[in-house]
Amino acid sequence: MNPADTAPAAAGAPVPIRHGGDRVAAALVAQGVRTIFTLCGGHISPILSGAKARGIRILDTRDEVTAVFAADAEARLTGRPGVAAVTAGPGITNTITALKNAQLAQSPVVLIGGAAPTALQGRGALQDIDQRPLVEPHVKHFFKLTRVRELAPAVAEAFQLAQDGVPGPVFLECPVDLLYDEASIRQWYADAAGKGTALPDRALRWYLNRHAARMFAGVSEAVPQPRPVVAPRASDAALKAAAAKLAAASKPLIVIGSQAVVQAGQADALAGAVQRLGIPVYLSGMARGLLGRDSPLQMRHTRRQALRESDCVLLAGVPCDFRLDYGKHVRRNATLIAANRSARDARLNRAPTVTLLGDAGLSLQALAAALPAPRTEWGAWAESLRARDAVREAEIDAQAAARGEFVNPLAFFRAMDAEAGDDAIFVADGGDFVATASYVLRPRGPLAWLDPGAFGTLGVGAGFALGAAAARPGREVWIVFGDGASGWSLAEFDSFVRQGIPVIAVVGNDACWTQIAREQVKLLHDDVATVLARTDYHRVAEGFGAAGLLVRAPEEVRPALAQARALARAGRPVLVNVWLDRTDFREGSLSM
Repeated sequence: MNPADTAPAAAGAPVPIRHGGDRVAAALVAQGVRTIFTLCGGHISPILSGAKARGIRILDTRDEVTAVFAADAEARLTGRPGVAAVTAGPGITNTITALKNAQLAQSPVVLIGGAAPTALQGRGALQDIDQRPLVEPHVKHFFKLTRVRELAPAVAEAFQLAQDGVPGPVFLECPVDLLYDEASIRQWYADAAGKGTALPDRALRWYLNRHAARMFAGVSEAVPQPRPVVAPRASDAALKAAAAKLAAASKPLIVIGSQAVVQAGQADALAGAVQRLGIPVYLSGMARGLLGRDSPLQMRHTRRQALRESDCVLLAGVPCDFRLDYGKHVRRNATLIAANRSARDARLNRAPTVTLLGDAGLSLQALAAALPAPRTEWGAWAESLRARDAVREAEIDAQAAARGEFVNPLAFFRAMDAEAGDDAIFVADGGDFVATASYVLRPRGPLAWLDPGAFGTLGVGAGFALGAAAARPGREVWIVFGDGASGWSLAEFDSFVRQGIPVIAVVGNDACWTQIAREQVKLLHDDVATVLARTDYHRVAEGFGAAGLLVRAPEEVRPALAQARALARAGRPVLVNVWLDRTDFREGSLSM
C-alpha cells in the first residue's frame, strides 16, 4: 500500500471513498465523531485507515475492554455516543464486561466489531464465532451486516438507537469482506476458488462471483445524515400532579442520578432548575458535582436518615435498587415521585405515587418552572440536614487526624481535594478506597465525576480516563485506583505515554482487597484470596515511560500531589503509589 493512501487529505479536500471502511468512516464523520477508541485488528483496519484519513483521532489501547470503557466515558461527558472498534472473535469477547456496564449505566455507545468474511462464516475461518448470542443480550440492537450498501445507513441508525429513549450500547458487526475494496475482494474470492475445471470447482467460482455481486450491488455514494433524537418528556398531567405533591410537602427531598444528566448539554440548565426549586438534594453517579462544591442545597451525608424523615421524595433518574435498599429507605407513607426514562426502573421494587415517564433532567426543569417560590419550612428542613452534615464532617475530620504507620486514607483525600485543580475530572475505580473518596472528594462542577454505575465494575479506570481526556482536552484528569482495581489498568500507561495523555493516577495501596476482606474476615474468619502486597505500582508506570511517585508518610502527601500536577501539566502521565493504613471507616459496608 502506498503510504499516501492512508495520509489525511489536505484541508478542505474531499477524501475519496475506496472501500467499505471509508463508507463507515464517512458515516461517522457525518455523526460528528472526533475519536475512535480501538485495539487494532485485520478485520477492522480499513475503518481505522478511513477514519484517520478523514481527521478522526484514533486512540488505541492494550485491551479491547479499555476501548469500550473509553467510549462509554466520552458518551457520558458529551451526551453523544462514544465509538469503539474492535476485531473479530476474541476482540469482541473481551468487550463484554464493558458493554454490560454501559447497558446498565444507560450509556450510549456504538461498538463496531469485525467478523470473518461472509462467504467463510461457519467454516472455520480465523476468529470466526457466532457473535450474536454473546453480544445481543447486552446491547439495544445487534446489526449483522451482509452488504456494503448497509454500512453507512446502519451507522446512522445505530447512533439514533443508542440515544433514543433509554440510552444504551448498539453493536455493528462488519465482516471483513465488506470493508475492503471490491477488486481486492473479488481477487481473494478468485484465489479461493482456484482454476480447476471440475464441476465442483466451476460451481464454487459461480457461487463466489454471485456472492460478490450481491455484496457490492446497489452501493450508493450518499452519506446518511444524523437522525433527530427527541428526548422523551413526561406528560403535562403527571408534571402537574408531581408539582402539587411537592408544593404540599413540608420536608421534600430530591435524589438525582446519572440518567438525569444523560443530556450533557443540559447540565447547566438542570443545575439552575435544582437551585430554583430550593429543595434539599443528594447527588449520585454522574450527577455528582452538578451543583458545584458548595451549594447549600446539596447534602452529602446520612442520606438514609434523611430519606426516612422526608414526606415527599423525588427520585430523578434513580431506581429503587440495592443503593436505596430496594425502596425501603423511603418510608411507606411518604409520597414517592419517580422521574425516569425507563418505566421499569421507575417502578422497580416500589410503586411510585407519581410517575414522570420521560427525561428526568427535563422533568426537573419543568417542575422548577411550575412551582412557586420555595416554602418557608423547606429552609428549616434544609438547615437541619446541613447541621447533621456538619456533625458528620467533624467526625470525618477527627478520623482523618488519626495517625498510624503510613497514610490515613481520609487525610489523603482531604489533601487531594485541596490540591486538585478547579477543572479536575475524577475517575473512580476501586472498592474501599474509592468509596472512602466519595465521602470526601468534591467534584468541581457538572460532569466531573465518573464511576462505573450500578454494575459495580472494577477495571474502568484507564478507559474512563482516556475517554475523559478525549472529551475534555486540557482538563486535569485524576484516576482514583484501589490497589486491586489498578491491576486491570496498569498496561494502559503505555497507551497514555505513547499518545500524550497526561493523567494523574493515585493508587491506594493497603495490600488488600479491603472491601471484601473487612466483612469476609468478620463473618468467615478467613482472609483467603483477599491479601495483596505493597507492590511498587509506581515502578510499573515508570517502566512504561510514565512518572512514578511513592508516598509512605503523611508529610509526603501534599508535595507528591503538587509534583504530580506539575508533571501532568508538562504532558507526562504520573502514578502516585500511596501506602495506606487500614481503617474501620467503612465498617459494615458490604452491599448485596
